[in-house]
Amino acid sequence: MNTTTSIATHADETRATAQNDHQSALKFITCGSVDDGKSTLIGRLLLDSKSVLQDQLANVSKSGQADLAQFTDGLSAEREQGITIDVAYRYFNTANRKFIIGDAPGHEQYTRNMVTAASSADAAVVLVDATKLQWQNPALELLPQTRRHTLLVNLLRVPSIVFAINKLDALEDQATLAFTNIRAALEEFAQAAGVEIATVVPISALKGHNVVDAVPSWCGYHGPSLLDILELLPSTPDDTALPLAFPVQWVEKFSSSNDTSQGRRIFWGRVATGQAQVGQTVKVLPSGQTASVAQVLCHTRQPGNVQAGHSAGLVLDREVDVSRGDWLLAVQDAAESHLAEDDFDTPSAPTSLPASRELSVTVAWMDDEPLVAGRVYWALHGHRWVKARVKRIVHRLDINTLAENDADALPANAIGHIELLLQEPIAARPFALSRVLGSLVLVDTASHKTAGAALIN
Repeated sequence: MNTTTSIATHADETRATAQNDHQSALKFITCGSVDDGKSTLIGRLLLDSKSVLQDQLANVSKSGQADLAQFTDGLSAEREQGITIDVAYRYFNTANRKFIIGDAPGHEQYTRNMVTAASSADAAVVLVDATKLQWQNPALELLPQTRRHTLLVNLLRVPSIVFAINKLDALEDQATLAFTNIRAALEEFAQAAGVEIATVVPISALKGHNVVDAVPSWCGYHGPSLLDILELLPSTPDDTALPLAFPVQWVEKFSSSNDTSQGRRIFWGRVATGQAQVGQTVKVLPSGQTASVAQVLCHTRQPGNVQAGHSAGLVLDREVDVSRGDWLLAVQDAAESHLAEDDFDTPSAPTSLPASRELSVTVAWMDDEPLVAGRVYWALHGHRWVKARVKRIVHRLDINTLAENDADALPANAIGHIELLLQEPIAARPFALSRVLGSLVLVDTASHKTAGAALIN
């Protein structure tokens, strides 16, 4: 388990990177149970980092006091009920780094919105309301949503998880005891669940303790403030080590006014893994046709190699049938690919990323209708839609005991392990290796509602 000390060890190097690399902005979310202070924390970060304009401050002030949660609760229903429903994004920067904050809802029925925000986050700040727990008890029980959100951000491969114990100022002289017991419970839970956490920090979002400015020795804590910690957390690295995988999002037709494509179509999209470069042999999925990359254009139509995480336009050396939703996969020599036996290429021939119809996945179920074996859903992989049938429910995760229990259905907000059978093969990789290649969105075929987030094992 990483500690605050291990984070601070790399402080100078990380600050230098944050200052010199414009791509090192940290995208993080706040999550946790209902009314743990997530929106208030973001308001405090914006206010104390001087990222709020005077007119914005005036709009959320009542009787001279700023209602910090109003900085992110923009929906009328959120303001009326005093809760967060949708994910709100805010931007701010310090002298050392830029930040993109996602304020995720805490209510169980809005877990799907939290999953959406966490799927692309570099870090997660899980808030814990000290006043809701039996903090006098060293063996205290954590709230279900604290456990569920921690498990979800871990499943979604969020690189850094920070626990922020909030509202300790309300406990006055007992704050140190509360922090000690709650921190021990969080660390015990994380260890049992196999969740690696960055650190645990005591804060008061309402009063600002340890949010932007550290309060020495408060609650017996001697580490940096939450903002100092966030400035040092790493951004998610792009998947450049894998072979090229390119999902086609848009096909630009022939244009006489554009001579950069040499009269051929340009296939636009965001490079999922690897690097797009001239001379690569690629295979089209699902057709299986092959071609060579004749030209690579960046988002400004300038020629040059494009790495994972960036938009590119590819021009092939010959006309092949490619449309939105298809994948262009780099072809490698069989001796170098080390692919699975179920690859659609023959073992002796050049190969690309393995394609499979049968998948073992971990699913976060978000539909009100339970997931049952035999149901058919639309599965979205990149920009490609395929039919997917639930072959078997392997188990359901008990968020309280972390036991994997047998189940014949997964209700809303449950986490489980299932097997899917796809109508057509997809270029799949484990989610632990690639967020893009290893994730699916399941959509109900009748209502077209997002039903679940599936992570390939």
